[in-house]
Amino acid sequence: MKNAVVIGGGLAGIAAALELADAGARVTLLEARPRLGGATFSVERDGLWVDNGQHVFLRCCTAYRAFLDRIGATHDVELQRRLAIPVLRPGGKVSWLRRTSLPAPFHLGASIARYTPLAVADRVRLVPALRALQRLSLDDPTLDAETFGAWLSRHGQSERSMRGLWDLIALPTLNLPADQASLALAAMVFKTGLLEEAGASDVGYATVPLQRLHGEAAERALATAGVDVQVKTRIRSLDEVDAEIVVVAVPHDEAMDLLPADALAAGMDPRALGASPIVNVHVVYDRPVTSFAFAAAVDSPVQWVFDRTASSGLRDGQYLAVSLSGADGYDERTSDDLRDTFVGALADLFQGARSADVVSFFVTREPRATFRGVPGTLVHRPGPRTNTPGVYLAGAWTNTGWPATMEGAVRSGAAAAREAVMA
Repeated sequence: MKNAVVIGGGLAGIAAALELADAGARVTLLEARPRLGGATFSVERDGLWVDNGQHVFLRCCTAYRAFLDRIGATHDVELQRRLAIPVLRPGGKVSWLRRTSLPAPFHLGASIARYTPLAVADRVRLVPALRALQRLSLDDPTLDAETFGAWLSRHGQSERSMRGLWDLIALPTLNLPADQASLALAAMVFKTGLLEEAGASDVGYATVPLQRLHGEAAERALATAGVDVQVKTRIRSLDEVDAEIVVVAVPHDEAMDLLPADALAAGMDPRALGASPIVNVHVVYDRPVTSFAFAAAVDSPVQWVFDRTASSGLRDGQYLAVSLSGADGYDERTSDDLRDTFVGALADLFQGARSADVVSFFVTREPRATFRGVPGTLVHRPGPRTNTPGVYLAGAWTNTGWPATMEGAVRSGAAAAREAVMA
């Protein structure tokens, strides 16, 4: 039986530890923080459970969904039977992005034809762009040489189309707008999530606090698997670890502080991946203001808004969380400034918010939420193997083929464990 140490208790580290334990290894998981869950966690504030971010997944996130099964948490998420996203505009206007029972890519045809945030001419021009996107090969390395926005412009997409449709999907999945994101990552998201299987884009979300969904459920699953979990244990050097297998499952900048200088291929520098922020604006009202579980918005500073009333434990009123991805600029604004912007913006979208009182308003910030998936990203994302014998890498920043998502994190942990077991 091999000894294995996993450094990092986020989704990647948990997935790696479970995979290694299932393969028969004696596993220790070390986490610097007092909890598991990594970048997905909750805190208690004024009697409410507050998630650090509004994490969603799609039906095509097969590794993440299997992970939920493995830790016994599938009953704590909701997955749509069929994609249905309300898209709001100021004045209470609502359009829908829905899929039909037709096979991909025809499943979105009726929805696009009726998508009134775009002019008829823009809707017509979506069709050849979607066909061109479908023809792209994800194995083509040149896709990582330009932005998604530049590619869309070349394929007849107006600024209105980018802001009114493409960014609705690009921002929450890539944590960057189309005009900054790598075409390679965007193509992967749109092909896998929208264009290959009709049901792939159905949306899932947590119905309980993230700490319960991931951290607490993972603790139980790891204990059952025989993994020795040690929290509040920070590793500053691999010299502190004595094991035949070491999986480094921490953010890319921290990983580089741990790895030997020659652990990665020449020219590969994960520090060059940078960071992209996410800001969440939390508003608690004295009464319900919307019946939507979640919604996207256009012509508004609101990007996506989620009803977190039930999961937070709120008994009276309604708790809405506005998620701002690619939040450059927002992350530096004061809470008072953001309140001035977003309380009014929500009132423009939800008629009920105009007469409701704001009971509580606060902001949470993740300045280094994900790596920055701009062109040139791929060369700095290593696979699970390193040049150091017995040392493997995991994390959503590694070369999973996915952007920095929960799916990518889980895939990376499983890949690192499999590589270690096969070595």
